[in-house]
Amino acid sequence: MECEVYIVKILSIESSCDETAAAVTENGRTVLSSQVLSQADMHAIYGGVVPEIASRNHIMVISRLAQAALDEAGITKKDIDAIAVTYAPGLIGALLVGVNFAKGAAMAMGVPLIPVHHVRGHIAANYIAFPELEPPFVCLAISGGNTAIVDVRGYTDMSIIGSTHDDAAGECFDKAARVLGLPYPGGLPLQRLAEGGDDSAFALPHGKIQGHPYDMSFSGLKTAVVNIVHNAQQKGEELDRAGLAASFQRAVSETLVPRTMAAAEELGYDTVVVAGGVAANTRIRADFERACSESGRRLFVPPLRLCGDNAAMIGCQGYYEYLAGASAGMELNAYANMDIDHVVF
Repeated sequence: MECEVYIVKILSIESSCDETAAAVTENGRTVLSSQVLSQADMHAIYGGVVPEIASRNHIMVISRLAQAALDEAGITKKDIDAIAVTYAPGLIGALLVGVNFAKGAAMAMGVPLIPVHHVRGHIAANYIAFPELEPPFVCLAISGGNTAIVDVRGYTDMSIIGSTHDDAAGECFDKAARVLGLPYPGGLPLQRLAEGGDDSAFALPHGKIQGHPYDMSFSGLKTAVVNIVHNAQQKGEELDRAGLAASFQRAVSETLVPRTMAAAEELGYDTVVVAGGVAANTRIRADFERACSESGRRLFVPPLRLCGDNAAMIGCQGYYEYLAGASAGMELNAYANMDIDHVVF
């Protein structure tokens, strides 16, 4: 007798920062639809995300975006088995919009509500891109709000073994880009500027934390870039902007890559994963490819469409949380900060 294959369809919601996103996934790794609405243009004139503007715009579009995800998937509400939502970490007002919408949807549809940690979602983006990828592995999660080296022992069993003590790598990219006169978000413009630059043009600091070999600090690097630009402006000197951008990228990569590789060595893992918006950076990707090739380790980095915030990754991780029994009631709250190993039942 043939065994019945149980299909789990999840409607997922992501609203942790300035992207409103909804998706439908099937058994975690199959994406039936993915809708992402970016607010980058709205925040560009301010040089960064304005939380109040982000929250208000999430409210305006989240309902129709969820319906668009259902329509794209070719299903209706009655076909959904669970609702997954990012509940932490992120901008508290933005998170609350997604959490409250998801709670209402779960109650109306009579399905379980699955809370998903945002960083866990970024890690899960790799499961969508690479069907062969399974834990255990070490993952560097790098984005505008988070920078952490994660020991991924299982789909829902993970812990942070190293993280930034101040600015996230993505935040540092944005601030360096802004002082160089580049538009927000700054990652791609800075990368393009760096392509024509000498990465040894400027000696920039590599922050270290005494007694914590896997932890990082980017505030000194950010300050150094700001000082170099301001000093050149005050003296009326022409600044090698391309060289500074290239040197900055090198400093960030040389902070991230060796620590991640050392963690993989200590943990005994032959697989290295990179996730998050900053994983789109070509210098960081190239340095990881070189390091993994030299050490004989497998490297997984998601395609660009899955590096930034999206709801498909939340649906993917939500599936594994669902299998592990994680769920929440109408008392679910949003949190600006939350450890990755915190589980809501």
